[in-house]
Amino acid sequence: MTASSDPRLSYCGEQVRRFDHDRYLTCLFAPAAAREDLFALYAFNHEIAKVAEIVTEPMAGQIRIQWWREGLDDLYAGEPRKHEVAEALAGAVQRHGLTRQAFERLLDARETDLDDDPPETLDHLTRYAEETSATLVQLALEVLGAHDDASMRAGRHVGVAWALTGIARAVPFHAAQRRLMLPGNLTWQAGLDVHDLFELREPAEVQPVVRQVTERAEDHLREAEALRRRVPRDAVPALLPATLARRYLALLKRHEHDPFAPEVQRPQPGRPMRLAWAAARGRF
Repeated sequence: MTASSDPRLSYCGEQVRRFDHDRYLTCLFAPAAAREDLFALYAFNHEIAKVAEIVTEPMAGQIRIQWWREGLDDLYAGEPRKHEVAEALAGAVQRHGLTRQAFERLLDARETDLDDDPPETLDHLTRYAEETSATLVQLALEVLGAHDDASMRAGRHVGVAWALTGIARAVPFHAAQRRLMLPGNLTWQAGLDVHDLFELREPAEVQPVVRQVTERAEDHLREAEALRRRVPRDAVPALLPATLARRYLALLKRHEHDPFAPEVQRPQPGRPMRLAWAAARGRF
């Protein structure tokens, strides 16, 4: 355990705290009985999301994804493979009856990350956000016992908005890896030179593309907001990323949708208080 680790946290909790800190903060507002299962779910998401970042050959990434795909049978049988995340996730699956098809969607979507081609259009990117982030929100809602239609619909919109916001903010990170997650047709229309982007020259042509991605995220946040009165409080911890997404989108707008702006990339203070205020009101 590193010096910065919290000895009170489980392995999954520590992984989420270190690598997915925004979601970690949202877990703190979930009931204690559900918190570890949310940690397990989000740690699993981190395990499969990082594959494209750590492998140098697509085949190696496919092997890692296949390991998890084949392990679903064992996981759902309550006999997971020897892996800290798999063992914790098996307990969550058994306690909450989590939808297996949702895990399969997540794995299928993360396998597409191994393809170097960017999404063709904003609609393609939105579908990717739905398969990844919105599917994860669905599973989090199942952990919280929020199976009603309003929660699931709100979860879809929040998940898509969160993913699109994250992709917009992650442009410099992806560029450093020589990856492009922005829609190909929009980059072409904006005259964005991808080589300039990959060399981190901060081309201004990226800004109109980011703007269109964030506008789509804002559309989905508005759809989620329209469902607020019908969503029970039990669902709120899974939907709290919407609160942070609004803050990140406002920062991008303030800086003319420049993802390279230092303030956009800087960790934002006050996140726990924003989440606490939203959770106390049953809002997201």
